[in-house]
Amino acid sequence: MRKIIKGNEPTPLTVWKRANPSGRYQQLTNSERQAIREACTHEQQYLCAYCCQTISGTTADTMNEHVEARDKAANKSLDFNNIVASCTTSYQCDDAHGSQPLPLTPLMDECETELQFMLSGRVNGLTDRAKSAISVLNLGDHERNNKRLIEKRKYLTHSLLLENGVDPDEGLEDEELLLMLIDDLSTPRDGRLAPYAPVVVNVLRQWIAA
Repeated sequence: MRKIIKGNEPTPLTVWKRANPSGRYQQLTNSERQAIREACTHEQQYLCAYCCQTISGTTADTMNEHVEARDKAANKSLDFNNIVASCTTSYQCDDAHGSQPLPLTPLMDECETELQFMLSGRVNGLTDRAKSAISVLNLGDHERNNKRLIEKRKYLTHSLLLENGVDPDEGLEDEELLLMLIDDLSTPRDGRLAPYAPVVVNVLRQWIAA
C-alpha cells in the first residue's frame, strides 16, 4: 500500500452525476464504470491500491473499489475520492475487504509509514490500525493467511532489487545510492511503475533508517 493522490473525476462520471443528481454507483452504465476504472488505474501508475501488483485498468483484472463500502456510506458511492482501483485477486484486496471498516487506507499519508514490508515477502503493521488493515485486506502478514501473495511479493521484490544491482542478502549501506534508487523506483515510465516498486521503496527506507 502506498499513498494515492486523487485527481479530478473523469468527465463521463461528472456528466452522469449532473444528469442524475440522486443517482448511486449501481445505476452507472459500463461506460461510466470503465471511465472510473481507467482514471483510478492511471493515477495509481497501474498498481493495485492495496497490494501493489500490476493491474491493466480493464475488467479482466481491475475493480472499482470503494474505500468506504457502498452499503456503509451510500452517500459516497459516486465520490471519486472514495474510489480506488484494486486487483481482482480472490481472498485479498477488494475481494477480502467487502463491507469491513478500513482504518488505514491508501488515501492516508501514514499508510507508507505504518506498514513495514520485509524481504521475506511478509508485511507487518506498526500500529493497531495498520494490523487491522492488513487483516481486512489479507495482505500477507503470515503464510497461513496469504502464502501466495507473500511468495509472489518476495520473488518480485528480490528480482527488482537485483535488476537494480542490489543483492537482497547483502543490502546497501550507501545512503546516497539508496536515495537515488528510491527516486528511480518511484518514477513512472510511460505512466507505469514496476510491480511492487512501492514495497521495495519501503524496504530501502528501512535500510536508511537503520
